[in-house]
This record gives sequence, C-alpha cells and structure tokens, in this order.
Amino acid sequence: MRALLVVNPAATTTSARTRDVLIHALASDLKLEVATTEYRGHARDLARRAAESGAYELVVALGGDGTVNEVVNGLLHNGPAPDELPRLAVVPGGSTNVFARALGLPNHVVEATGALLDALREGSERTVGLGVAGGTPGTEDEAVPARWFTFCAGFGLDAGVVGRVEQQRERGRKSTHALYLRQAVRQFVNEPNRRHGTISLVRPGQDPVEDLVLSIVCNTSPWTYLGNRPVYASPRASFDTALDLLGFTKLSTAAMARYGTQLLTSTPERGPRGKHVVSEHDLTEFTLQSQAPLPFQMDGDHLGLRTSVTFTGVRRALRVIV
Repeated sequence: MRALLVVNPAATTTSARTRDVLIHALASDLKLEVATTEYRGHARDLARRAAESGAYELVVALGGDGTVNEVVNGLLHNGPAPDELPRLAVVPGGSTNVFARALGLPNHVVEATGALLDALREGSERTVGLGVAGGTPGTEDEAVPARWFTFCAGFGLDAGVVGRVEQQRERGRKSTHALYLRQAVRQFVNEPNRRHGTISLVRPGQDPVEDLVLSIVCNTSPWTYLGNRPVYASPRASFDTALDLLGFTKLSTAAMARYGTQLLTSTPERGPRGKHVVSEHDLTEFTLQSQAPLPFQMDGDHLGLRTSVTFTGVRRALRVIV
C-alpha cells in the first residue's frame, strides 16, 4: 500500500527521535513517502495533492488536531467521495488529540502506531461523518470559504477561549490544560453578553432559538478532554449521525459554576441540563447568527470573528483506519 505520512515537526508530544522510530515502523509495512509541514496550511496542501494525484491509498497525519483538520480539508477539497479518496490514518502528537481518542486510538504515539499497523494488517476501517461550516449566503460573511471539521466547532465564548490560548502560545507559552482553564476564566469574566446572549439558532422550517450566550457544535463525543478526563458536552453526538449542538441562554456566575460542574462530571449518558440549556441532536443543516461579531473556532483553531455561520452535517464523508 502506498502511503503519504504528513508530519508536523512542531507537534507537542513528539521528538525528532520518536518521529524517526515511527517512520521506520510504518515504512516496514507501507510504501511510505514522508512530507514535513513547513507553514500553516501546508498539511492541507500536501493532502490535497495526494488526493488529486490518485497515487496514494492512505494519508497518515502525525500531529495534533490542527494537523488532522488540515489533512482532512485537503482530502475533501473537492468534496466527499469515500470510495475514491485515500483513507485517513492518525498518529496523535498533540496536547489533546480529541479526534484520535474519539476513534478509540491510544493517546500514546508509539502505542497508536502499533494500533495503526495492526488495523492495516487486519483491514480494519470505518467511514465517519464530518461537519462543514462556512459563511451564510446573503450576509456579510457569505464570502467565508467552507471548511470541514472533525470533532467540534464553537461560536461565542468557547471560541474566545481558543483565541486567548493561541495568543498565549504565540508568546511562547506551552499549550496545557491549565492554560485553557485560566483563559476560560478570563474570557468568562470579560464576556459582556453572558447574561443575555446575542446568538440565534436558525433551522429550516422551525422557529429560531434566540439569546444564546454560547454555542458548541459537536460531531462526536466526547467534546474534549481535560488530561485523561473526557468531557461530554453532547453525549449523543456520533460519527454515525449529523451534528449536535449545546447552547446556554444565560451564564451568570452561579449558572457558570453549575454548568461547569456538570461538564466536568458529565458521562456518556448525561451532559449539561437545566432551564438555560439548549441541546439539539442530529442536525443536518442550521445557521448560527449573532447581532455582533463573535469569535469562531473549528477543531481548536481560532478563525476570527463572524456574525453568521452555516453548518452542515455530512454522513459517511471519509474512510478512516481504526
């Protein structure tokens, strides 16, 4: 099997020596070509060329969720075609690795490589659904290009946290769960609309849900991890369905403490609940709109401010080795 390994050399949890060991292990079973990313978006470009060339049966992403997202967007540049596109494999090398862990892969790089080789030998794979989001026609954001995401997107407060973390990383801070928690507290304290939100959920043929302070779109469950603790914002979200949404219509200090505790103690059977909670399951198409520009993120990548984003859940978008 001919494969392209896309390596992010800045991946948080891998060293040059570890990468060399992994490359040697994969090359023993695959006709392997290795490409190292050199700039933001390079993984997307490499995966796109691999898909369009027709020369590869497999593209392996070695890196964190950002690298995986770029590879997925490259593979799906011309749209989903699971039977024609190369299959995707992931070797987690980031700080959180939500997509890989949601697939059931080990979070340790070497163990994940062993699991990948076993899956290839056994022919074990699955087809996963993904989300795609872009600007809304008829709005000032309509020119925003569509982009795929693998596990989550956020519009509002949680995207603001991602933006704060990226600013800290640009200043040399290491990406840790403690850093995320500190920035979450700061974002909450400085959030001007936490008592009366500006976000509306608009779905075809239904009345809008208004005044959301925060909106989290999930393509799978868990939503994220704090260390080894999974956090379930939308427990019913799945790679086999469309998209789920969790929103809050009020986030006072007391409400934030209550819902924050519920998130930290969430389980695959039970997520946040209460009179200020909006929970929707298996949405194929919807739009989030805001009266004022708000932060927007996909798969942990801050994408700037938006006033409107349209989401589509696409079932059976891509084949993945598991």
